[in-house]
Amino acid sequence: MTLMRRNSPFGEMLSLRQAMDRLFEDPFVRPRTAFNGETGEFGIPLDISSTPDTLLIEAALPGVRPEDVEITVLGDTLTINATTGEERESDESGYAYREVRRGRFTRTVTLPTQVDSDKATADFRDGMLRLSIPKAEAAKPRQIRIGTTTEHAPAEVGSGSGTEAKPSETGNA
Repeated sequence: MTLMRRNSPFGEMLSLRQAMDRLFEDPFVRPRTAFNGETGEFGIPLDISSTPDTLLIEAALPGVRPEDVEITVLGDTLTINATTGEERESDESGYAYREVRRGRFTRTVTLPTQVDSDKATADFRDGMLRLSIPKAEAAKPRQIRIGTTTEHAPAEVGSGSGTEAKPSETGNA
């Protein structure tokens, strides 16, 4: 007697699940890299944090000199442009790997709050740019206190005619 073996439908589902897992592990689904393929420029990795009074921005610019960095703030938009001193011809021969970024780098971000760019400070040390931009007064949190004055005490409940008799006037005290 010959035994026939049928494939399990669950086996097909497992392979579909594996295919979906592989799909989400592929590079085209991962977050974008620092390279902007549209303009041929590299982006600058940033960390942006906030205190009650200041916006703090850190940008990694290894191999860039401070004089080759341009920082602009226009409204709520921050733009950092940087260039490395060494631009090399794109001669691909002789390279096994070519991962060192050279050329022009740029990053433009919308800041999460209004800032006072006139009071901004920048520090560049060990390939890290650190910006400290004070928040605009309008963007700083304010605490509003609730007043407890007796001027706005609730009115007595009545018909609203203003002719209600007070208990002492009726004699029913």
